Amino acid sequence: MKFRYVYQKVVDLKTNEKTQAEWMLSAAVGELQMEQYSLEQLNEERKRIYFTLQDEMENSASMIKLQELQRYLEHLNECILRKTGDVQRAEQKVEQKKTVLTGKMLDEKVWLKAKEKAKDKFQHESLLREQNELDEMATVRFAMRGR
Repeated sequence: MKFRYVYQKVVDLKTNEKTQAEWMLSAAVGELQMEQYSLEQLNEERKRIYFTLQDEMENSASMIKLQELQRYLEHLNECILRKTGDVQRAEQKVEQKKTVLTGKMLDEKVWLKAKEKAKDKFQHESLLREQNELDEMATVRFAMRGR
């Protein structure tokens, strides 16, 4: 007789939920990396414009040119501030998805452990049945020899 776990569909569901949670975490990490890269790009652009502004001031550029660079620098600062918020939200999302995944992993582990216990019990009972059958056969043989 082959072992069939009554709650196999639940085990499969828990495994699927864990896999889905892994995908969700992976997507959140990808999103975080994108936001971090975008923030790096903005910081590099701000640094570049800052040095450009310094050079223009040293080379006595026109007031209009300097104001234009200054406005662009302020705009970049606002973008960096918004992007920093985006990065923080993406980090929170990653943490949330990690928590969900941890829960799903524990859930799956509980069900797999229950399945393992059920399988061990089944195997133990199978061995007992087999031993009883062998004992019965031996008894019958012994009784037959005694005739």
